[in-house]
Amino acid sequence: MPLIELENVEKVYQMDGLEVPALRGVTLTIDPGEFVAIMGPSGSGKSTCMNILGCLDRPTAGTYRLEGVDVTTLHDTALARLRNRRFGFVFQSYNLLPRTPAVENVELPMVYAGVTDRRPRALAALDAVGLRARARHLPTQLSGGEQQRVTFARAIVMSPAIVLADEPTGNLDSTAAGEIMSLMERLSHQGMTIVLVTHDAEIAAHARRLVQFRDGRIVRDEPLRRRPERVGGPAG
Repeated sequence: MPLIELENVEKVYQMDGLEVPALRGVTLTIDPGEFVAIMGPSGSGKSTCMNILGCLDRPTAGTYRLEGVDVTTLHDTALARLRNRRFGFVFQSYNLLPRTPAVENVELPMVYAGVTDRRPRALAALDAVGLRARARHLPTQLSGGEQQRVTFARAIVMSPAIVLADEPTGNLDSTAAGEIMSLMERLSHQGMTIVLVTHDAEIAAHARRLVQFRDGRIVRDEPLRRRPERVGGPAG
């Protein structure tokens, strides 16, 4: 069964009494374990598609099935529960609590979900991104790349079905961006499903499939050549 199925999805925003179409009949299927890059110019619909995939927005028309369930029929409480348990989110801005140690930032999704064994799971997630030794550091004591790796630990701590990453390297220099992409490749090799939104073709080349948007439609959907396997995890 596909993990994600969008079928003829449309999204129309109302602005000053006018209808502004953002998505125009998008059909997209993503299987478990895929690493998909979504590209497109500003206003192409890629971020709108990401928001719908993450249940942060609802389509105006069409069907969205996640693991066979039509999420367009779910009420807001069920959608919130789905977002917390089945998705991990990584954004360009790290969205870390500045006065809270890394390990406690990673614990936040588990706090909302009522998980009791938070600390060992948070430390394991930090270990997975190569930051266990920095667990007690505040975000201000971490580099930009390290802060983004903390957000990845937070994204994967609930063992989500899919990680959605929206311009995760946008605020990073080339070295830190390389560390993040090495991390994403490693998570993908371990079987995690990742959808990456980016404007950078070099960043998108780390994925295994490219979906390109223009004017609210998918204009390109094709596999990418496998990059050479990387040895080890991200730099410390």
